[in-house]
Amino acid sequence: MSAKIVVGYDGSEASNRALEFAVERAREEGGSIVVAHVLEWSAYSFLTPSELEERHKRRNEELARAKEALMDPVVAKLADSGVTVETAIKYGHIANTLSDICKDGASQIVIGRDGDNNLGARIFGSVAGSLAQTAPVPCTIVP
Repeated sequence: MSAKIVVGYDGSEASNRALEFAVERAREEGGSIVVAHVLEWSAYSFLTPSELEERHKRRNEELARAKEALMDPVVAKLADSGVTVETAIKYGHIANTLSDICKDGASQIVIGRDGDNNLGARIFGSVAGSLAQTAPVPCTIVP
């Protein structure tokens, strides 16, 4: 069975390192990758119907921008990599949503870490730390 590797990707240097690692690993194993980008989104139950409609419209615009500005270029960059590439753009809590994406047949998740050790990450936790603890598949954190 070939590996399906989910890569958390946001265009940062850390996520580019994770992508390079995942592509090489998938190439070695004859596998594929899913380049996944998660847009943080919180639901508000107290919005009026017209506010919800406007919010839905903005959400669709953000999805289209993420596809055009982030995913289309990375897919084009990987066209000659010899690896099958899929993309996933979703809304939600980053760690939870990446874990959910993994549940669709992934064998591993790869994410980058920027080394930022600020107070917010120590108090609230980082995506890398959360995934290392909760991912449903093995998690590789690329420094």
